[in-house]
Amino acid sequence: MTAKRTFETRRLKHVVELQRIRADVVEGPYVGLENIESWTGRLKATPDTVPPSEDPVDDSVGQSQTNSFQSGDILFGKLRPYLAKAWVADFGGRCTTEALVMRAERVEPRYLLYVLLQPSFVDAVDSSTYGSKMPRAEWDFIGTVPVPVPPRAAQRAIVDFLDAEVGEIDALAAAKQRVLDLLAERRKAIIATAVTRGLDPKVTLHDSGVPWLGEIPAHWEIERARWLFRERDVRSTTGEEEMLTVSHLTGVTPRSEKDVNMFEAETNEGYKLCEPGDLVINTLWAWMGAMGIAPVKGIVSPAYNIYKPGPRLTPSYVDALARLPVFAQEVTRYSKGVWSSRLRLYPEGFFEVYLPVPPKAEQQAIAKHIARESEKLDAVLVATERTIGLLKERRSALIAAAVTGQLDVRAAA
Repeated sequence: MTAKRTFETRRLKHVVELQRIRADVVEGPYVGLENIESWTGRLKATPDTVPPSEDPVDDSVGQSQTNSFQSGDILFGKLRPYLAKAWVADFGGRCTTEALVMRAERVEPRYLLYVLLQPSFVDAVDSSTYGSKMPRAEWDFIGTVPVPVPPRAAQRAIVDFLDAEVGEIDALAAAKQRVLDLLAERRKAIIATAVTRGLDPKVTLHDSGVPWLGEIPAHWEIERARWLFRERDVRSTTGEEEMLTVSHLTGVTPRSEKDVNMFEAETNEGYKLCEPGDLVINTLWAWMGAMGIAPVKGIVSPAYNIYKPGPRLTPSYVDALARLPVFAQEVTRYSKGVWSSRLRLYPEGFFEVYLPVPPKAEQQAIAKHIARESEKLDAVLVATERTIGLLKERRSALIAAAVTGQLDVRAAA
């Protein structure tokens, strides 16, 4: 590698022309920020699959509330800029007004895309945002951020180099992501088989008479939830207990372990107390599978429902059963509401659900089997995620070094 080169820098507004052209009402496909991948500069959809119309029309002025873009324009998301959503359009259409549309006639669009995806640029823009729930940055600031502008020939060389090198990195990361997907499917299969068929592959099966279960071991019982659980509704007098959250992704976990911003009430007095081993169901999101066994003592929203498993059940077995996607589909049948996304699962509905009840010793064996197999999968998952993280770091460092001249791509080629 030769000594690093120093590139001229200019403010972004002196490099591009910001486009503020409103689109015709029905002109072209629509691109929202949800259609752009974070950090990759890629679109999640093709022109054929991008929806033709999603944004509203302001009837008061008869004008579309979308911006127009052309092939070659660069879109950059100003809403939650830390997500690093940028894309060079390869077709014309309409986009959300939460994306800036920039026309780069003084620089190569693909080169500028790499510049915009640098962590240093994204961090600079993100530092200017306002609004806690929907943080946005404005062009008045974004346009002042300095960007490196090498000679045009150097820009093309950098793009050619990065397209090749980043392409290889992305291919490796995609392969590792497929491993994660396979691990997730394997985990689901292990749990589903264990909690509905048991651990003995030679066991005699019979029809359970319950559509969502199908065949189960002949020596297992079937029982309504009303005979297996007791509703618990004890309220906190101080609100100082550990706050628990209920998610379809992670089950029941302490809020302190969540790396996200959540709404916090002024006081948690009157929140529901739950004990370790209680089944907690998020009433509003049960249809999504937001339920699970509480691992520790704590409090949950008064809108949730808490059920204490009876002596015939092992909590860890119940947790595995409740986290099955097919179980979420079953409880949805007993939920109430007009809209599918607003269904609520109340106690009277939950108590109508039929559950498989293996012998207690078998439930414990099933839970241990799931924990043991999950531990093996987790070891591979952690190693794979670490590799993906290192690849992403390598990608960002390579882009930053190339676009700023720290890496002379002529020598690296």
